[in-house]
Amino acid sequence: MNLYFDNASTSFPKPKKVGEEVVRYLNEVGGPYGRSFYGRAIEVSNIVESTRDLLAELLNVSSPEKIVFSKNATESINMVLKSIRFDRVFLSPLEHNAVWRPLQALQKKLNFEIIILPHKDDGLIDIEECLEITPLSERDLIIINHQSNVNGIIQPIEKISELFNLFKAKILIDASQSLGELPVNANLFDFVAFTGHKGLLGPTGIGGLYGRDLNLLEPFIEGGTGSISSEIEMPDFLPDKHEAGTHNIAGIFGLKAALNNRPQTGYTADDFFNVIDSICKMDNVNFYGASDFNNQGNLFSLNLKFTDCSKVGLFLYDQFGIETRVGLHCSPQAHRVLKTFPEGSVRFSFSPYHSKEDLDFLVFAVREAREYFL
Repeated sequence: MNLYFDNASTSFPKPKKVGEEVVRYLNEVGGPYGRSFYGRAIEVSNIVESTRDLLAELLNVSSPEKIVFSKNATESINMVLKSIRFDRVFLSPLEHNAVWRPLQALQKKLNFEIIILPHKDDGLIDIEECLEITPLSERDLIIINHQSNVNGIIQPIEKISELFNLFKAKILIDASQSLGELPVNANLFDFVAFTGHKGLLGPTGIGGLYGRDLNLLEPFIEGGTGSISSEIEMPDFLPDKHEAGTHNIAGIFGLKAALNNRPQTGYTADDFFNVIDSICKMDNVNFYGASDFNNQGNLFSLNLKFTDCSKVGLFLYDQFGIETRVGLHCSPQAHRVLKTFPEGSVRFSFSPYHSKEDLDFLVFAVREAREYFL
């Protein structure tokens, strides 16, 4: 059985080809990207650029050079926040510390407002209420966590784009939890930050940033690129402008393998929603997810009444081998919105490698935990 339900932290297992390609690069291929003309260097450059092409296809964009590689979504978000100056930053209510922490650090140095967008009790942005916001300008930034890493809410990013682009406000989408699981049309947004090790099923340490106009950003770091080496200034063309230093080439090899070898999901949507329905019917269980199943992603949280979430997580692991995430999930503001702060919750996040039998066993284990702690 697959009892790993912590895929929102990092996905496991990966497609077999992911590890094989990482090892193949390290043990057989080697060589740099974009820095020489011999065979292995050309192979590496081809892999890097074909991975960029695959990501462009996934993001529905026609210009792969508008996608730059980074370590992860956190670095990509920082690239945007620490480069462009805004008067106001509007946030979805369920943002991760990857957004909150750089914003708090910047706010100590710069004069701008942080405003939480109007929302419903489950954290879903209220589009109707957003219509009442004072007209925005290009000096405003909207940041949306596409899918919450706490309760799995899927935000209506297409409607958000339609509304806020009317005012020329910039929009940054955090697609950490969604890319690979949900369609993302990056053309609708100014920036999309993503990571490779979650929904894309790739290795850790590799992610990226799409930018409609990446020339708005200053380089996050400067250094060698293998291009225009006669100059001591950074190149002003993409993607080199934002890709100083040696890439995580092994990670890119693995990411390409993940993109090309995604498995079929072993359970159906009905199987997943039957899990939620079963848990919601249990007495003394608080469920944290979407009020409307149409807005529910492939993760949710719960608590047992009168019992600390860490005790529940430990019981599930000790008694049944079920691996979860407990606590605040690096998203304290989201937990404040959901009224689970400061205790947090037990989170279950799913993988294509789960089966209906795994999901049925999860329901059984939660029911046993509920009985134990009554």
